[in-house]
Amino acid sequence: MKNKKYFELTQTGGTADLTIYGDITSWPWLESDVSAYNLSKQLGAIDAESINVHLNSYGGEVAEGLAIYNALRQHPAKVTTYCDGFACSIASVIFMAGDERIMADASLLMIHNPWTRASGNANDFKKQAEDLEVIGSASAKAYLDKISIGADELQELLDNETWITSEDACSMGFATGVYADEDPDAPSQCVRKQVMEKLLGDTFVPERVAEFNLKISDEEIESMVAKTIDRLYKDCGQPKEENRLKKLFGAKAQEEE
Repeated sequence: MKNKKYFELTQTGGTADLTIYGDITSWPWLESDVSAYNLSKQLGAIDAESINVHLNSYGGEVAEGLAIYNALRQHPAKVTTYCDGFACSIASVIFMAGDERIMADASLLMIHNPWTRASGNANDFKKQAEDLEVIGSASAKAYLDKISIGADELQELLDNETWITSEDACSMGFATGVYADEDPDAPSQCVRKQVMEKLLGDTFVPERVAEFNLKISDEEIESMVAKTIDRLYKDCGQPKEENRLKKLFGAKAQEEE
């Protein structure tokens, strides 16, 4: 991967590359600062089939981040977001704008409830608290549109100000893949999603997982994998002793215990 500027939007052929390596703010003073106004103007001039968005940001202003998220969602190009380091706070919401959402194996998301400063009397503080809940619901919708966990579990993560690894991000649906080499354009698929797609075929619709609050444990997945592998080997006339895939899954489970 070539060295990137803090904030840059370039296009080569049918592909545009956007780099957000700084704070998301309505007052962009530093080279690394990104504003929705400046970015939306540049996005509007982009006529590309695909947009790659590289993120390494501690976050910033909610309003700016939501505007960037919606600008990317509304663009007709296929959007792939990459977490190259940290995608924290509102930057994690921008990460969710991707049709594909790829994390480096050594990267993290951080999600939390919005916060602010306030002054005034008791009524002012009560109003501020109510407003924060409404503002937070907008970010929650961006997560729930893609993740495979329910609203209650998401809210618990937000309340706890949670750091999410690439592996956990895949299992919960925040991310769709992980890259471990120097080429983020060639990611490996999330194993959990891949297994579900193989086992369920056309009945696996990621967009509807959150809607039905579908929760499938690792034990259930391992059981389905084992049954599927047994059936495949039976059809091929191979003895179970040669089932190296099952051994591999068993070894992996022991490593995680």
